[in-house]
Amino acid sequence: MSAAAPGKKLSLDVVSPCPSVHVQCLKAAITSCRQSGQRTMSDEPVHIRQAGPSDLETVVAFNQAMAVETEGRDLDSETVTAGVRQALADPGRSVYFLAEIDGEIAGQTMFTTEWSDWRNGYFWWIQSVFIAPEHRRKGVFRALHQHIRALAKARPDVCGLRLYVHHDNQRAMNTYRQLGMTQAEYHLYEEEWATDPPAAAHPD
Repeated sequence: MSAAAPGKKLSLDVVSPCPSVHVQCLKAAITSCRQSGQRTMSDEPVHIRQAGPSDLETVVAFNQAMAVETEGRDLDSETVTAGVRQALADPGRSVYFLAEIDGEIAGQTMFTTEWSDWRNGYFWWIQSVFIAPEHRRKGVFRALHQHIRALAKARPDVCGLRLYVHHDNQRAMNTYRQLGMTQAEYHLYEEEWATDPPAAAHPD
């Protein structure tokens, strides 16, 4: 559902992964937090690192849980796993970042790029945002956003950040406004169809 296109590869460090989580546990935790109205603030430091191929299971689980929570969609496991695997293997497609608190993965986001000929620069599109329910209200997304923003601001070929949000996700909209983002004057349109997996490379 991204409006972005692949851009330049980035030179970003990858460090060792933390234990993964499972989507069913995340669904249960989301339900529990909603019922309890949990709003816990924390001063625990948040560490941001780039995700690598060994983080596949965690990223897939986060994406599936996010789709259920925000859009009520059950993503096909085989399809999303293949998509995340390619994304993690090729920074030219996208770059994922994970947030950790005390060595536990607390959340994720990623970005893809879109070339703007009007501005002679790239927009970085923030996507796949998910914070584990037990780590919400701890500044995790703020830390992820600030990390990506700092990387983008340091590059002369990046002209800004963009993201899209489900039309009824008011909580997310409020968060983005608090981070200094403003609502654009555009509506998102799409034409979506099934894709075939990229063909495997064969030696000549």
